[in-house]
Amino acid sequence: MKTSYKNIYMLALSILTISCSEDFTDLAPTSQRNVENFYKTATDMEVAVNGIYNALQLDGTYNQSYWIMHEMRSDNTDQGPGSTGLARERAIIEDFGEISTSDIIEAAWTDSYSGIARANVVLNRINSVEMDQGLKDRLTGEALFLRSLFYYHMAISFGNIPLVVTETQSVNEGQDHVQVSADVIYGQLVTDLTEAENLLNLPIETMGNNLGRATKGAAAILLAKVHLLLNEKAAAATVLRRIMSDYGYSLVPDYNDLWGENNEHNAESIFEVEFQGGGFGGGNSFTNDFSPLPTLPTSVGAYRNRPTREMMNTYETGDSRFFASMDTSFVDNEGMLQTNTNNDIRFIVKYGIDNPLGAEGEGDAPNNFVVFRYADVLLMLAEAIGESPEAYDLINEVRDRADLGIIDAATPGTFEEKLLHERRVELAFENHRWADLLRFGAAESTLVAIGKSPRLLFLIPQKELDLNKNFKQN
Repeated sequence: MKTSYKNIYMLALSILTISCSEDFTDLAPTSQRNVENFYKTATDMEVAVNGIYNALQLDGTYNQSYWIMHEMRSDNTDQGPGSTGLARERAIIEDFGEISTSDIIEAAWTDSYSGIARANVVLNRINSVEMDQGLKDRLTGEALFLRSLFYYHMAISFGNIPLVVTETQSVNEGQDHVQVSADVIYGQLVTDLTEAENLLNLPIETMGNNLGRATKGAAAILLAKVHLLLNEKAAAATVLRRIMSDYGYSLVPDYNDLWGENNEHNAESIFEVEFQGGGFGGGNSFTNDFSPLPTLPTSVGAYRNRPTREMMNTYETGDSRFFASMDTSFVDNEGMLQTNTNNDIRFIVKYGIDNPLGAEGEGDAPNNFVVFRYADVLLMLAEAIGESPEAYDLINEVRDRADLGIIDAATPGTFEEKLLHERRVELAFENHRWADLLRFGAAESTLVAIGKSPRLLFLIPQKELDLNKNFKQN
């Protein structure tokens, strides 16, 4: 069941939407009249921070663009059997053929920077608001974490992007922004996430109004991920060990119990993007996108982000994660069992299924998107400390839950190959694969091996190049 925080969260967002113009929800420049009497009280700041969380639900972020850019772009999934309309645009992105006017890629840029702008307003104004210091620290930490999460995706995707950490005061400011390298972005994230972890006063998710908010653990796991991107493995290991010793997470005994609306915010969950179905305007559309397409055209199920045949075959025999992550048969709208033929039926089940009989409203599913969880901490620590008995123990702790035998230095393959494989099947369809391939230096070789001609950065949207003559195309 959804918690009271989710209801309060949706209420705050509805107030934000109803009481202000769309420009306000995008956090327009301070010169605009609609912000003159806002950001004055603790309640205002809480609503404003909820507005940052709301940007995680947009089509340009977790509801669509991020999984297209970080899963479908990789070897994990393809766009499914369709080849016209939106399916065609996704297929072009999958094959590295998109142009700079792609709506999906432009949405990722626009919606991510919308979230960043919302965070910048909070960070610029919160110190002048009289409020309880503990609440002020928590809201500041949340804003820093959320801004960092948007920047992480942008740096992974585009590399050369503007670093904007101050509130926009004029509609013309964007014309003066300059691009910086991804390493500069990551350096800023180390600073911000270190501060966020210190400020956040929730070591782990708690029930009630705080469920779903960023915690110390959320800031720390993203900080560790950024340290690994910078090849700062000792620093990453220090952060990861702190998560393990201080923040109270643990592996859920059964991998199946990680997924589904009733299993949200479990002992392994570190951060999730909140969605709520039921006609409140807060449901997700990716559940529908991932669901199989039934036989009747009136049925839900778009059959996008389909696991590749190679992904299906990469699981070891007996790996209990396979059917918890994907499936190969379903009951269609006529009540007939559709089984796998020539490996053509394969679809993601981690985020629920839009029932062919119409149990869910299309584009309004309640399932959260799991961003970070504890298994990732164990596997990243193995990466940080390098091949060693301890590293294999960490990997084998994850494998044991999947009902698989242990691996060690004598197991065929390099340590990096074995670890990358384990990350792939453990974190399948959770938006980690593209970043992992880049971090391990394996993106080009992996994709060439399956017949693709990859490029490692997305094109800067043409709209941004037209607005800012300082920008250079990737």
